[in-house]
Amino acid sequence: MSGPLVVLGDLLLDVDVHGTAGRLAPDAPVPVLDVADEVRRPGGAGLAATLAARYGDREVVLVTPLADDERARELVALLADAGVETVGLRDDGATTVKRRLFAQDGRPLLRMDEGGAAVAGPVPLAASRALRSAEAVLVADYGRGVTALPEIRDAVAAARAPVVWDPHPRGATPVPGLALVTPNRSEAAALAGALTGADQREEGLRAVADRAELLLRHWEAEAVAVTLGRRGALLAAGGPPVVVPPPRGGDAGPVDPCGAGDCFAAAAARALADGAAADEAVEAAVRAATLFVRTGGVAQQPAAPAGAVPGVGLDAALHTVARIRERGGTVVATGGCFDLLHAGHVATLRAARDLGDCLVVLVNSDASVRRLKGETRPVVPEADRAQVLAALDCVDAVVVFDEDTPVPLLRQLEPAVWAKGGDYAGAELPETPVLREWGGVAVTLPYLEGRSTTGLVHRVAAAVG
Repeated sequence: MSGPLVVLGDLLLDVDVHGTAGRLAPDAPVPVLDVADEVRRPGGAGLAATLAARYGDREVVLVTPLADDERARELVALLADAGVETVGLRDDGATTVKRRLFAQDGRPLLRMDEGGAAVAGPVPLAASRALRSAEAVLVADYGRGVTALPEIRDAVAAARAPVVWDPHPRGATPVPGLALVTPNRSEAAALAGALTGADQREEGLRAVADRAELLLRHWEAEAVAVTLGRRGALLAAGGPPVVVPPPRGGDAGPVDPCGAGDCFAAAAARALADGAAADEAVEAAVRAATLFVRTGGVAQQPAAPAGAVPGVGLDAALHTVARIRERGGTVVATGGCFDLLHAGHVATLRAARDLGDCLVVLVNSDASVRRLKGETRPVVPEADRAQVLAALDCVDAVVVFDEDTPVPLLRQLEPAVWAKGGDYAGAELPETPVLREWGGVAVTLPYLEGRSTTGLVHRVAAAVG
């Protein structure tokens, strides 16, 4: 993991203005927004870089045009706080600001754009060095000129690392030989229509696959992944198209899709930097983008330290629980060591998830497992156990705890249901009195006979011996 992940593209300042719209203006039939607060953050390629840094342990460098204005300086500071190094290209224009106005309950009222780039050369040496040293490159094209610069295009084409290109209908054509290009459904239709002049209103999966194949050939790319929103993504890589569905469950209500494409592209680039194949990278990207949207999108993301795994940690769990409760949903929790995850674990987790609207898994730390199981356990360290659990489609959040029981965490999360495997059947669960404190219930679930981690460890030891 020596090289950085380099994000190249257009930087915007995103401003979300939240307030209450409960009356009309006296001089026109338009709502009046009484402003409550304002959130400012990096947008465009800046958002992609921020997301890449938030959930990765690799250095992230953003190469982007920087205007000589206060907004650009604000963005550089915000990016530095997020762990992103910024390398500026000359920009003789003004920093683009995308301002969204929201009424109560997150209802959008209006979007206002101002400013515009005027990108100029030459490309600084620091940018060329960053691209040469990259372990992966993500091009986040927002149609404002940077991807049309000949020197930038030459540098991207010459990159030895895999390149992910997130295209824009008003942007430049991706350079040949890219590892992955990631248009969304509407972008793919617009780009295919521009190439063929044919009507692209057909929305069926066959039409999406045909467009992906057309763009794959035209761009001379190794793979094209068309993102499909709630349906995941379709991957074209020279063989039969592959549909990657999103994880099961989660938020089925209204969502803010802003930033989901950046999250998808950033996750795919991270996976390719770590040596994943295109299909593995797209699967990782679908999981990351789905979690991003289900936890509230760009406006609701909790702060996460560099190196964090999506869905792992107390902050992620509390955020998930709060979102579910806002909708009146049911929070379910379960817990255990989950050392050497097996079919019995998966069956219990799926059954637990079906009891409500989200599942939080509380996992014993390594020290806690040793106290419970002996010095030879766990076989799998806590970070790996948490990451594997978080990747399951039936799990919404994972928290590792160091105590002998999950009671302190339960009191913080206050789930409506605490579910355990049927090996506890016939006896009251030790967590039952705690659940009663807030009106929750502790239940047992059917147990899959013949599956246990201890038995698996003994069989493996016998086979090795």
